[in-house]
Amino acid sequence: MTGNTPTGLPDFTMLPDLALRPLGAAVIWANDDLFAEKENLIKPGPADYRPATFGHKGQVYDGWETRRRRDPAGEPGHDAAIVRLGVPGVIAGVVVDTAWFKGNYPPEISVDAAEIEGYPPAAEIARDTAWHSIVDRTKVYGDSRNAFDVDSQRRWTHVRLTMYPDGGVARLRVHGRGLPDPRFLNAGQFDLAAIENGGLVTDCSNRFYSSPQNLLFPGVARVMGDGWETARRRDDANDWVQVRLAGEGLIRIAEIDTSYFVGNSPGAAALRGLTAQGDWVPLLPRTPLQPDTRHRFLLDDRQPVTEVRLDIYPDGGLSRLRLFGDLTTAAMDSLRGR
Repeated sequence: MTGNTPTGLPDFTMLPDLALRPLGAAVIWANDDLFAEKENLIKPGPADYRPATFGHKGQVYDGWETRRRRDPAGEPGHDAAIVRLGVPGVIAGVVVDTAWFKGNYPPEISVDAAEIEGYPPAAEIARDTAWHSIVDRTKVYGDSRNAFDVDSQRRWTHVRLTMYPDGGVARLRVHGRGLPDPRFLNAGQFDLAAIENGGLVTDCSNRFYSSPQNLLFPGVARVMGDGWETARRRDDANDWVQVRLAGEGLIRIAEIDTSYFVGNSPGAAALRGLTAQGDWVPLLPRTPLQPDTRHRFLLDDRQPVTEVRLDIYPDGGLSRLRLFGDLTTAAMDSLRGR
């Protein structure tokens, strides 16, 4: 992706944050987090700040902050934290957000990545992993969202953020597209739309209240804000979202979940699929929806599709979209190749 969003950040920030805590990510290790806990790095939402809120260790910061380095040998050294991605995948870019860190941000940072099999202990990962640089050591600014493009097509499972020499970072955002482990593709029910399997929202009509990428998150929504909600329409059109599937596949079951949307759920929905030949085919005709309900529909799976468009009428919000089915042989081979 190239260009910038209306916020001034690069277009890659429209991709899912693979390191977000609600996706299952975790900050598994840091060499120091004396002033502010490492776990804050992957919290959803922007960092908060309340002046003159002092704890036993000083001003309370909503981020990761290490102590001031005092090396007797005069070596400045560095501090680091390791994040296990909630969704392993291809990283398009990272944002190192130093919000509210003005006199205590790190002058420079770097970001490395690794693909680690299984679940070794965090100390072992920190000690033995062969890391690959995705953002070389570079200058950052305080109280700023420092964005960096990543040029890599590899699949990564972990990232390491390093600060030179010390300081504080509010949030680490790792934007990209999920890429599943092919060994699991034939092991059971497969959601072709899930972020963790490589599904991705590529476009939508409106994202006023929340991101449409939330539709593809794992698990169930916990509140209305965990889903996708559009502004109220004042015309005769309708809202829609388009999803690129993990690969070409036959969709057998669609799940359209309006949980927590009580007075603002869509009145109806329809699904269409895009074939590899470029034709749009109907999957689910316009069908009434109920508020605060998980709807499941059996689909005619005779024709494989690569993308799906969900139309909602006229507007409103959904918490999750699931598209269960099977990849075609060609799509399976392609994923294994990647």
